[in-house]
Amino acid sequence: MNHIKQLYEHSLSLLTDLYQLTMAYGYWKTNTINKEAVFTLFFRKQPFYGGYTIAAGLETVLEYLEDLHFTKTDLDYLATLMGSDDKPLFEQAFLDYLGKLRFECDIDAMPEGTVVFPHEPLLRVQGPLLQCQLLETALLNIVNFQTLITTKAARVCQATQGEPVLEFGLRRAQGIDGALTASRAAYIGGCAGTSNVLAGKLYGIPVKGTHAHSWIMSFDSEDEAFRAYAEAMPNNCIFLVDTFNTIEGIKKAIKMGQWLQENDYQLIGIRLDSGNFVSLSQKARQLLDEAGFKQTRIVASNDLDELTIANLKAAGAKIDLWGVGTKLITSYDQPALGGVYKLTAIRDSAEGEWQHRLKISEEPAKTSNPGLLQVRRFSDSQQNEFICDMIYNQLQPPIKEPHLVSLNAFSHHPDLVEGHTTLPKNAPYQDLLIPVVRKGEPVIKLPSLTQIRQHLQEQLAHCHESIKRLDMPETYPVHLEMNLYYLKQKLIDEARHNEPRDIL
Repeated sequence: MNHIKQLYEHSLSLLTDLYQLTMAYGYWKTNTINKEAVFTLFFRKQPFYGGYTIAAGLETVLEYLEDLHFTKTDLDYLATLMGSDDKPLFEQAFLDYLGKLRFECDIDAMPEGTVVFPHEPLLRVQGPLLQCQLLETALLNIVNFQTLITTKAARVCQATQGEPVLEFGLRRAQGIDGALTASRAAYIGGCAGTSNVLAGKLYGIPVKGTHAHSWIMSFDSEDEAFRAYAEAMPNNCIFLVDTFNTIEGIKKAIKMGQWLQENDYQLIGIRLDSGNFVSLSQKARQLLDEAGFKQTRIVASNDLDELTIANLKAAGAKIDLWGVGTKLITSYDQPALGGVYKLTAIRDSAEGEWQHRLKISEEPAKTSNPGLLQVRRFSDSQQNEFICDMIYNQLQPPIKEPHLVSLNAFSHHPDLVEGHTTLPKNAPYQDLLIPVVRKGEPVIKLPSLTQIRQHLQEQLAHCHESIKRLDMPETYPVHLEMNLYYLKQKLIDEARHNEPRDIL
């Protein structure tokens, strides 16, 4: 099912920055449209000062690419754009070319739910230069946001130590699509459900919700409001108890719970939305247990995030279910991932010799890696933990069983020095980027959201606890393979001495 088409009936080919189209026009004018190029999508810094990131958004990428083309209305609009001389920005012949264009790139990607680290390619796009270029903005838009929210959700769920998290962020999300894709990403990240009903319909995510303060305030008393709700929906009773006086609200909810029991229903829970969650939840647990409602859950909501939750649990809060909204759905403390899309190799034709490309910066961490990049992840066969990752160039494959891996100073932190990691003999490994599109057509069967969620949990289980710490985690080692490391240094030296040469 293509969820994008359900939401957006018109073409999304113009979901791009104008400079992608002006560059495409330049390639067309210079007759370089069919040069074969390789672009890599990656990020440079871990979000939230964390130790890991979770790849997400691939399914949406494939939905976006399905039958991607410029419609007549797209081209009619582009024809109205003018340059500084008040003449059309694009020639009609170029627009005619776009009208016939069908995307035929190859894409390799990390599966959704995979643990990833800075500078590792999440996506690698290979194909005609013009086509690869036109995909940049949309791919970054999709992958950056969903990867960010999935990572945030994973951290929040990690903080609750197995207690369920409900995503309640729709009303604070950045627009309609931001809410929907964030609900999807949050579910992948481990949330048990969402308040977003449209996300439930589109993605099959469990939807949860009962009532708000306005329900209580619309009646003459809290007792009357609870009774009316219980009579209307006896199979969905989680009472919001902090409208007037929280302790009194809890007692009234218990009274209504007794009525529910008499009618063969149960008091599912009470919800705290303000006040001191530690003392209030402890008192609520005491009152509920004394009244025989030991199975009734205590739900908390109100500007929660992973650090707040961790602190509440450390302080002894008796909360069973967490409703997390604004700070999850908006990624409140870091609004963007900062992923980039860089040209890493190019050649004149499919039979030509590859020329490596890299972008150099005065900031070492911003100097990109050249080549047809792949990531190899090594594991410890004894403890079944991830040991380290190696980025390598498929044009110069690494030796099969390296005993050590060269460390790149730019790999994940500019202050690192060169060094190596010694691997156990015959350490098992896996190459992480897999083929997903060939000549514009999908070549994989996508997993379900449930399978992606499971993959994420399996990935985190293989990560050392020091990597998963919410505060001051250890840095997971990501290395450059020796050949790639020396290639990169050579290209940097040549560029700085203004002596560029093709390096094969």
